[in-house]
Amino acid sequence: MENNVSQQTDVLLVEDSGALTRVYMEYLRPLDINVRQVSTGQDALDLLNQGGLGVVLLDIQLPDMSGLDILKHIQENDIPTSVVIITAHGSADIAKQSLDLGAVDFLEKPFSADRLRTTVNNVLDQRKLRSIVESFEIITRREYCGFIGSSMAMQSVYQMIESAAGSGASIFVTGESGTGKEVCAEAIHTKSKRRDKNFVALNCAAIPRDLIESEIFGHVKGAFTGAVTAREGAASRADGGTLFLDEIAEMDIDLQAKLLRFIQTGTFQKVGGSTTEKVDVRFVCATNRSPLAEVEAGRFREDLYYRLHVIPIELPPLRSRDADVLEIGQKFLQKFASEENKRFEGFDAQVSGIMMSYGWPGNVRELQNVVRNIVVLQDGELVETKHLPPALQKQQPDSSRAPRVTAPAVVAHNSAMVAHAASDTLGQIKPLWLVEREAIESAIDICDGNVPKAAAMLGVSPSTVYRKRQAWADAS
Repeated sequence: MENNVSQQTDVLLVEDSGALTRVYMEYLRPLDINVRQVSTGQDALDLLNQGGLGVVLLDIQLPDMSGLDILKHIQENDIPTSVVIITAHGSADIAKQSLDLGAVDFLEKPFSADRLRTTVNNVLDQRKLRSIVESFEIITRREYCGFIGSSMAMQSVYQMIESAAGSGASIFVTGESGTGKEVCAEAIHTKSKRRDKNFVALNCAAIPRDLIESEIFGHVKGAFTGAVTAREGAASRADGGTLFLDEIAEMDIDLQAKLLRFIQTGTFQKVGGSTTEKVDVRFVCATNRSPLAEVEAGRFREDLYYRLHVIPIELPPLRSRDADVLEIGQKFLQKFASEENKRFEGFDAQVSGIMMSYGWPGNVRELQNVVRNIVVLQDGELVETKHLPPALQKQQPDSSRAPRVTAPAVVAHNSAMVAHAASDTLGQIKPLWLVEREAIESAIDICDGNVPKAAAMLGVSPSTVYRKRQAWADAS
C-alpha cells in the first residue's frame, strides 16, 4: 500500500546571537527545509503554540528564559516537535536534563556545518519514519515476534519494527534492563530480508575487555596465549545477516574506533591476522543507558554514535504498559504451571491489583522470575496474596490502574456530544468529522491560535489536535 505522508520540514532556530544565527542559517542552506528564526524564548513559545514545526534548534542561554523552560513547555503540552539543544556550556548534567525533558540531541558550540546538517537530517529521518508508522491503521496485537502485550505503547513499538526492519539502516534500541532489547533485535531480523541468514548476538558487558575484540572479529592461531586454533568471530558468522551488539556502551573506547571502521567499510582483520576480510552485516545495537549522555561523558565516541543511531527504538518500561503486566504474567503462569505440573490457572483480583500497581524495576525479566518462583514453591487454582514474594505482599493494590482510554476516543466522544447539541432536527445534522473540525478550529480561534490552550478547553491532548489538523491539511 502506498502512503503519502506529509512530513513537516519547518525548522525553528532559537538563537539570540545575530552573528551565530547567520552562520547557522548558512550551514542549513543546502538542506531542503524552511528555516524560521527567533531570538527570544517568548517568540519561540508563540510559534510553538501555533504548531507546524518539525524541528527546533534551541539555544539554552536566551535573554528572557532558559531553553530548558521551553523544553518543559513542549513536554507538558505534548507539542509534536523534535528539539535539538544548542549550548556553549555543555555538560553531562545539562545533557541529562535535556534528554529527560524530551530533547532528541545535544550540540555543543562550536560545531561544524557537517555536524549540524547531519543532526538535522537524522532528526528529520526519524520523524519521517514515525509519520509512516502513525499513518498505518493500528491493528491491535496481543503477541508479536516474542513480545507479549496489547498496550498502545507496545503497538507503537510493533509498528516501528515493521517499518524499520525492511531498511538496511542501523538501529539503536534503548530501554531499561529487562524490557526486551534482544527480543526487539531478533524481531527486526525476523521481519527483514536477512531472515534466512544468521542472527548473531554479543553482550559487550558479559565479555572480558581483552577478549571482546576476538569475539567480534575472530583471531588466528597463536594470536595470543591460549589461541591454539583459529576462530571465526561474530562479524564473520553474521555475514549476510544481523549482528546485535547488546550493552554497546560498555565497550572499551579504543575498540570503538575499530568498530567504527568496520561499520564504515564492512572490512576487518582478525586479531593477529594481516588479511582483510569483507562482510555484509546489518547492525542493531542496544544499551540501557542514555547513549547521548555517554557521548557527553566521553565514554562513547560521538562519530560512532551518529553512525549507529540512525533509527532509534525505545522500549517502554513495564510500569507504563497498562494491563500488559497481566497478559504477560498469565502467559508465564500457564507456561510454568505446565512445566511444573501445577494447577495454577490465573491470578485473583487482589493479586491482579497488586501486579498493576507495582513498579517492576526489573521489568519483564523480574515478572518472569516472580511468576516462576510462585509456581515452583506454591500450588493452587488461583495465585493469591499469600503466594507472592514478600516485596509484593507489602504492595497496596491500586484500583485506578485500569487500561486508559486513548485520546482519539475522547475526541470522538466529545465530538458526538457537540453533534447532538448542534442538531435539533435531522435536517440540521452534519457529518461527524465536519462537526469535530469546526469545534476544534473554533476553539483555536477563541484561544488566539494557542493550540495547547484550545486542547485543554476541549479536554483532549494537544498532540491529538495537531495530528488531526495535519490530516485535514493532507486531505485538502
